[in-house]
Amino acid sequence: MAKFEALLEDEDNIFGGTPKSKYWDFHNQVSKDLAEDEFDNIVEKIAVMEAILAESNGIENIDNMIRTYVLENSAEVEHMKKNVYMELASSLLERVND
Repeated sequence: MAKFEALLEDEDNIFGGTPKSKYWDFHNQVSKDLAEDEFDNIVEKIAVMEAILAESNGIENIDNMIRTYVLENSAEVEHMKKNVYMELASSLLERVND
């Protein structure tokens, strides 16, 4: 049933939906420049995380480490993804209100 949650959302309810769907709602409403800037911030964060992992584990191991971690910790990863979507949506809203 979780796959079809978005189909059952009340579009008029601003609190309804998943963190992912709400992020994309906000993303699609902001200016292109703001969306691109926020995406650049995400890419920068990923690059820093990869650099940190590479320092301790070697650059060639990063993709394998990520795949293994996702397989072994899928529930935690899904929970963290929701948190990240909420953080990103919040960041977009803050910047729109500035």
